[in-house]
Amino acid sequence: MSALHKSVVSIKNNNERHCRKGSDPLIQTARGKLQTRRSKLNDQIDKELRMRNGAENLYRATGNKKLREQVAVELSFFNSNIQLLKEELAELNSSVHIYQHDNCSKCVPMIPLGLKETTEVDCSVPIQDFLLEHYSVDPALFQSELQELHLIRQAIRTPIRDTAGLDLLIEYFNQLYYIEKRFFPTDKHLSIHYHWYDSLSGVPSTQKAIGFEKGCVLYNIGALYTQLACKQDRTIISGLEGSIKYFVKAAGAFLHLECHFRNAPSMDMQPQTLAMLAALMQAQAQECVLEKFIMKTVQDGIIANTKIAQEAALVSEKYRETHRLMISELVKSYIPFSWISMAQTKHYFHKGLAHYFIATGLLDQKDSDDIEKLKTMFQGLLIGAEGRDENNGLKLPTNSEDRKILGKAHLKESVLGHEEALRVHDLCKQLRKVDHFGDILQKTHERALKKFSALEEEDDFSDLVTVARIQGKSENDVVSVTPEFSKVKVTDIFKRLGPISIFNAKNEWSPPRLVSLNRDQGQGFGFSVRGDSPVIIADIEPDSVAGRSSMKVGDFVVGVSDTDTMWAKHEEVVQFVRKAGSQLNIRLITPLDKNFLEPGQNINATISLPSTPVKSRSRHNSTSSDRPNSKSNRLSAPWIFMKKDSKRSEDDPPEDIDFENISR
Repeated sequence: MSALHKSVVSIKNNNERHCRKGSDPLIQTARGKLQTRRSKLNDQIDKELRMRNGAENLYRATGNKKLREQVAVELSFFNSNIQLLKEELAELNSSVHIYQHDNCSKCVPMIPLGLKETTEVDCSVPIQDFLLEHYSVDPALFQSELQELHLIRQAIRTPIRDTAGLDLLIEYFNQLYYIEKRFFPTDKHLSIHYHWYDSLSGVPSTQKAIGFEKGCVLYNIGALYTQLACKQDRTIISGLEGSIKYFVKAAGAFLHLECHFRNAPSMDMQPQTLAMLAALMQAQAQECVLEKFIMKTVQDGIIANTKIAQEAALVSEKYRETHRLMISELVKSYIPFSWISMAQTKHYFHKGLAHYFIATGLLDQKDSDDIEKLKTMFQGLLIGAEGRDENNGLKLPTNSEDRKILGKAHLKESVLGHEEALRVHDLCKQLRKVDHFGDILQKTHERALKKFSALEEEDDFSDLVTVARIQGKSENDVVSVTPEFSKVKVTDIFKRLGPISIFNAKNEWSPPRLVSLNRDQGQGFGFSVRGDSPVIIADIEPDSVAGRSSMKVGDFVVGVSDTDTMWAKHEEVVQFVRKAGSQLNIRLITPLDKNFLEPGQNINATISLPSTPVKSRSRHNSTSSDRPNSKSNRLSAPWIFMKKDSKRSEDDPPEDIDFENISR
């Protein structure tokens, strides 16, 4: 085998070993190149900024006229270089071609988000130390769990851009819940450094808090939702429905992140940025609703055209709000200028569409003379229309002449809206490169202008009435949807440590100790237990084998003989004790920070009771000591603690198990 062939086989085997469903390690190469380019651009920008600051200080400090002139020239060069570098960085961050469907040239483009990138993290050593110090277990016994955690962390660095990749991210996000509970106490941080890059600027951030890791993964879940939404074929109904579904889930992910994660070190996860991203995704979802409505609606009749106009007006309003959030002080300097231009362009574009469909309804529809339908159109359509007099030109058009005047006024507003959309679009260098978007804007503008020009030729109106803003309204006003994390089922990787409600980083307990109980024939051990997973010592007879040992009330039974019982059910522990005979070796731990037998600890919530009915010992095996009035009224039945001949419903929960009189 040649050296080259061996190398190829080695790389293939390595990829297969680190590959997981929903992950593709080869994606890292392309993303790594992009990240490297971003980092270099940011370094160059920082260098130019430092040099510009130095030049500005010199300009203010010197009184030499000639030197000030030279410095002023240098400052102009610095500003020019910084602007060019920022434009180049913006082009890397704002390409709308990425993740779009092949048929995107027929539709208005949407804005997807890139995923945050992260470096490899080796958390095995800190977790091994915590296993030894906190859980008092040999870390070597958990090598498979540590390897499993490492593999899934590696896989989420390169998720596939489909639902499998999304499930992978959600799986890791859910798994982080268990990791945080197991290994991250609230009063200190493990020495695990999570290193993530800003999704837009590429600026690195490092924190030891696992909350930062969870937040970054949740951000990538939202970003991947945006990519899946843009990949849908929006020329068909099912594709539009898919886009709506993914956009609202993206908005839900960003809002969830904004509500639950604070003080993020990177700008892409600041509250202002996340609120803007959520608004952007809701606006894009509403735009898909409009496209679906137009595709499904037969555009005949003034009411149908009015509904389309209101749908378009709502989209315009949502983009206007998105644009307002984008130009806020913190966000404006961070996001690409093309995003701001896109939101503003779509605001004017859909505003023009709304007025165009109102004009079409008034001028072209056969039922435009139906007074009742015109009243329906005016009810809530024009903001503030009610109560206006004829001087404002907003009266109900009762004849064809009035309808023509009002329709022409709406056409004028449509033309102005489309012209403003074209103007904003042409001011942005990045948007001008999206040829099909400019074509769509141009065609809709020409359509409105052609209809308006035809009316101008027919009529000789000197003045046009003023139209009010169209009220946005939709039959499907989209709302954000929080991702359904519970749909991706996960198993706690470190389940062998025991039930997480007890064995977590918050609780403290003593190291496991071995207690040996030796009893005589016919003598009981002298203790009772309650619950399961793990069983807890509920009572100890003072003058008994257990009472003379180091066993304590409230201890957890984590092992019987050579059997681990942290996850053992109530009945299983009973059987283990019975099989032990006269010598019982039992491993116990003592909770240090709380007593789980106290009513306030809600034992039934943390230690479940058996759900199956239990049976008492048969009557003919009872002795005189089993009588109700007997001082030592503790049955030797291994399943239930109850008095002889008492009647018990199968629905009653089992009581404490008594090991005092177990003799078999």
